[in-house]
Amino acid sequence: MSFFGKMFGGKKEVAPTTGEAIQKLRETENMLIKKQEFLEAKIEDELNIARKNASKNKRVALQALKKKKRLEKQLQQIDGTLSTIEMQREALESANTNTAVLTTMKNAADALKTAHQNMDVDKVHDMMDDIAEQQDVAREISDAISNPVAFGADLDDEDLERELDELEQENFDKEIIGIPEPTPTLPEAPTEDLPEKAKEKKKATTTTAVASDDDDPDMKQLLSWSN
Repeated sequence: MSFFGKMFGGKKEVAPTTGEAIQKLRETENMLIKKQEFLEAKIEDELNIARKNASKNKRVALQALKKKKRLEKQLQQIDGTLSTIEMQREALESANTNTAVLTTMKNAADALKTAHQNMDVDKVHDMMDDIAEQQDVAREISDAISNPVAFGADLDDEDLERELDELEQENFDKEIIGIPEPTPTLPEAPTEDLPEKAKEKKKATTTTAVASDDDDPDMKQLLSWSN
């Protein structure tokens, strides 16, 4: 409520939001900065007038310096006002940020509460126990399936160890003691002649028979009689 509203019992003013207040402060800052630039320019002008008339017209020079002093005082006041407005704006911006953060956190808390609304901690623990139990059952089933019940389960480890020792002793005897290994029996050579060999043998026999007939006298006489 404004001062006049309090004095005359007027209606209560609606407080602006933080965003509206920040916007108003920024507009005021811009207005004061422009006035600050104007005063700085006016101060420089009055100082130039005082310099020009310092020796020619002292009265004009003194008036210019007095005006410069008043302008400098206004400029100083504006600097203080700008500092106050800047601090107030920063405080409002920080409050606005905190409000946004708190609103977001409140919404997240409400969402989390809604998500957990239909959840019971005891039921969750029971479900986790069921999951662990089923994992144990699955592990037992896997162990049972992988256990060689009917495949080689009747083998005696002692017999396998004994056979392995015998093989190792046999290798040791062969490599260290030098027991000769049994010579493998080669297959006997064939007694019958090969087809080419038989043909050559028959041809040689026929040639020998013809030569024998040529040397026989009776055979020669028979051949001459036939001719």
